[in-house]
Amino acid sequence: MGETLKSIFESISSVLQFELFSINEQAITVSSVLWFLLVLVIFFALSKLVNRVIIRRLLIRFDIERSIRYNMLRLGHYVIMVIGTLFAFQFVGLDLSSMAFIFGLLSVGIGFGLQNITSNFISGLILLFERPIKVGDRVTVGEVEGDVVAINMRATTINSLRNISIIVPNSEFISSQVTNWSYGDPKIRVDIDVGVSYNSDLDMVLKTLKELAEEHPAVLKSHPPQVLLMSFGDSSWDMQLRFWMASPEGYYRIRSEVNCAIVKRFRDYNIEIPYPQRDLHVRSPLPVPFAPGNRGQESEQEIS
Repeated sequence: MGETLKSIFESISSVLQFELFSINEQAITVSSVLWFLLVLVIFFALSKLVNRVIIRRLLIRFDIERSIRYNMLRLGHYVIMVIGTLFAFQFVGLDLSSMAFIFGLLSVGIGFGLQNITSNFISGLILLFERPIKVGDRVTVGEVEGDVVAINMRATTINSLRNISIIVPNSEFISSQVTNWSYGDPKIRVDIDVGVSYNSDLDMVLKTLKELAEEHPAVLKSHPPQVLLMSFGDSSWDMQLRFWMASPEGYYRIRSEVNCAIVKRFRDYNIEIPYPQRDLHVRSPLPVPFAPGNRGQESEQEIS
């Protein structure tokens, strides 16, 4: 039994001491790689513990803005993981001078297919420091509209209006046009176009539209609604109702509620929203002239 255990331990030891490759005359064995990964796992767990127990509680206690808390948590995680990586290299016997070789290999890897990953990582750092977007913002990227819920190392997670998580690469926010509804001042203006008949009472239309906006609880009282006569259409006055909201949250719902209120109030006040009118003029067909030579042929065809 003892001989069997001894042989098993010797086999395991020989596997662990197997040399995979060497860096600057430093042998990298299976045990070195395992220790390296173990140190990274320990520092990763330490990062999560520090973020959850210490940083998050302290930041919440000091009532710091949510997006700033998130950025500090992400940056703290990156710093701890960088320190852990350097410590892991030292732990397996690689000094900092050996890092030049690692970076050389990494640069070759970047040239052969890691450009996209590197670009997304650098873009993520730009998003965290420059903050063109932040957690909690309502954004539109291409055809995607939703709220930013996470900015990670490679991609940003957007929770769409249909509660679908959409993963967008960080580089899209740097190289493409992005609409940030919440950047700086979160207030937004809502414009509702409506046409009314030329037979309507214009003063009544102006008053009704303004009252409708003022009655809605989501409309800001500090920015009074405006009703403008924008143009004279083919069959209507083209009116526009403008009002302000405190944030883009609930934009489509509030717009729909105001539209429904307009329809109901216009019916109560007999204000007509006309259909587009088109005049159709029908002209009688002109007589078709016949050539003299063809008349005889037509007569023969009629006789036959």
